[in-house]
Amino acid sequence: MPEAFVLVKTEPSHERDVYLALTSHEAVKEVHALYGEFDLLAHVSSDSAKNLTALLMKEFRVIQGIRDTQTMIAVEY
Repeated sequence: MPEAFVLVKTEPSHERDVYLALTSHEAVKEVHALYGEFDLLAHVSSDSAKNLTALLMKEFRVIQGIRDTQTMIAVEY
């Protein structure tokens, strides 16, 4: 099952709105608030790499309040 970890920078004062939008998405396994350069960390899982790509490219990019993301796709050894 493809997984990714997405670091999220939000617009000022939109952290909670983005957090709630991410936690309500069925593909998001967990979300954590962070201190530092990024505001949130989301653990995302999907049934296929193609669906994971679509989720990251089409659904996360339109969440109001997200300014920037950095995505790390998890791989298996």
